[in-house]
Amino acid sequence: MDLLQDKEKKAYKALASQFHYTNVMQSPRLKKAVVSVGVGSMKDKKKIELAADRLAKITGQKPATRTAKKAIATFKTRQGDTVGLQVTLRGKRMFDFLNKVVHIALPRTKDFKGIPPSAVDEMGNYTLGIKEHTVFPETADEELKDVFGMAITIVTSAKKPDEAKAFLGELGFPFRK
Repeated sequence: MDLLQDKEKKAYKALASQFHYTNVMQSPRLKKAVVSVGVGSMKDKKKIELAADRLAKITGQKPATRTAKKAIATFKTRQGDTVGLQVTLRGKRMFDFLNKVVHIALPRTKDFKGIPPSAVDEMGNYTLGIKEHTVFPETADEELKDVFGMAITIVTSAKKPDEAKAFLGELGFPFRK
């Protein structure tokens, strides 16, 4: 199993002819991974703390809380209520987390046929949604009553979406055929 750090270094050779790179520094790199969880539906403080604890176990870093900027009556939220948790990973923690996502968590998801390549935005970033946090090995043995999903945004230095898709494909992200 090759690690993403090694594949990132080798990606220049694979992408140089396709995108006409003349220098190694033109090759895309992974900048950061942002993991976010919406907890707006969880009104209980203990459930929010439980989600924060599990997210900290999964990512290896304490999540920051995100609060509501406005009170919205239809969603029963008040200004200042916790509506989400977010973790920004860089460096070694980012590579460890993404290795875990690619090699362990994604293959454990139900009916996994690959991740959609259409989720790359115009800035060259990829956003991946995971429906259940229980695919991660840190939380598999716990009770399954409070299951939450998460969004993982992988920020790259790619300039165009097709460049980001090719780069992530070289890193070993299992895209749908």
